[in-house]
Amino acid sequence: MKLKMNWNCDGWSFIDVLWAFLALSFLVALCFHKALPHLLGKYQSCRLIVIFQDLIRYGKTKSLKRDTWLVVFDVPKRWFWHFYAISAGWNSILLFFYTKTIIYHQTYPTWLTGLLSILTGAPSNHSHVPQLSTLLVQLLLCIHSLRRLQECLCVSVFSNGVIHLAQYIFGLCYYITIGLTVLSIDRHGKGTGNLPSQLEWFHVAGCVLFIGASLLQHHSMILLAKLRTGQSGKVESLAHRVPVGGWFELVSCPHYFAELLIYISLGLVFGGLSLTWWLVVFYVSFNQALAAQLCHELYTSRFKSYPKHRKAFIPFLL
Repeated sequence: MKLKMNWNCDGWSFIDVLWAFLALSFLVALCFHKALPHLLGKYQSCRLIVIFQDLIRYGKTKSLKRDTWLVVFDVPKRWFWHFYAISAGWNSILLFFYTKTIIYHQTYPTWLTGLLSILTGAPSNHSHVPQLSTLLVQLLLCIHSLRRLQECLCVSVFSNGVIHLAQYIFGLCYYITIGLTVLSIDRHGKGTGNLPSQLEWFHVAGCVLFIGASLLQHHSMILLAKLRTGQSGKVESLAHRVPVGGWFELVSCPHYFAELLIYISLGLVFGGLSLTWWLVVFYVSFNQALAAQLCHELYTSRFKSYPKHRKAFIPFLL
């Protein structure tokens, strides 16, 4: 079976442009943040820079001393579970619709077909052969969302940290868009034969990497939670401490690195040939790199004995 994906840079769809824009925006934000210490002091208090810093920071990386007008837009960081609840529910619905096209040879609902037409610029193809890659990615996204939801509700110990209302709304939109992106990629795919006959080595490799990255992220979340709980499992402190153990010995934020690996694994499941999904991966890499850099700077500034060999995001590199 030959799996071919659309990689025509001359005919980018709306969804491609969207992910490219988001990836570029976070790359610029990361570079600008890195350049801030070199700006003259008088610009550090510029209102635009203050707003920029408030928009890219959340949780422990937000300054405790902020203007009242900024605090108005705060929502609790513990609301993170809303993202994964939405993601699990939405992606399950999309998985249900896709499964119906496989079993009953039905088309998507009109509203979903219309959305995909806008995102891809491609008309509906009623004779399109269902693709194993799409089915697997949808299933893995549901598993990922359910695991993260369980971690938010049962593992993580949230302090009184906050996120910006804009970040909250962006997060909700992101997890809806990512599911639509999978179906958009499927619309350009050209799988042949029944699903079992489509199985290739990259499906197995992608699933193995997904499992390994998920275990890494889960273990990292457990280690973070243990910083605030005692042997009994009860919360003893909400103070921020230096994470130790596991991949925390290599990077400040292995859970962010694991998130990137998870998205790379889904790219492998797609056969590594989807330009759209690699744009998603670029977005995730710059987004998580920025978040990891902010955490790393907090650790190094707050804890004088913080290990100097630790990187922020990618072991031995970044």
